[in-house]
Amino acid sequence: MYRPAVAPQPVILPAEIPPGVDWVTLPNGVRTLAYTQPPAPAAQSIPAAQTVPAWAKTTALLAPTVGAGVAAAGIGLSYAVPGLIAMSQALWSAAALLVAAVIAIPLLLRTGRRAVGSSGSGGRTTTHITQNITATGLFGRANGTINHH
Repeated sequence: MYRPAVAPQPVILPAEIPPGVDWVTLPNGVRTLAYTQPPAPAAQSIPAAQTVPAWAKTTALLAPTVGAGVAAAGIGLSYAVPGLIAMSQALWSAAALLVAAVIAIPLLLRTGRRAVGSSGSGGRTTTHITQNITATGLFGRANGTINHH
């Protein structure tokens, strides 16, 4: 390995070496002063035990209970579905019957009255009342006639 001839540099040493500075040997064999890193503090191998918060304990205990409740509700609904379908159909049938009754009863009564009145067995005739009312002005006296036919 070829090394050029270099005049040696004079070494000036400080009167006191400050902390964090030390003699080091470089890879090419030259010894010099350099800043060094302080040694790392010894790491604790066992971390300190930490307590579990109360809310975390409560949540951990409630989670299976809530899950079981949801599962039980799902099973209960699966057993109740046929009955719920039957009740739904019964309610729709009752609503249809009510609507039919509201429409059909007045029609039957009206038809029954016409049949009784047109047969002549009751002997009733329809009375027509006509009113003719006249007035002059907004607050004028009103006059009127009532005619029975």
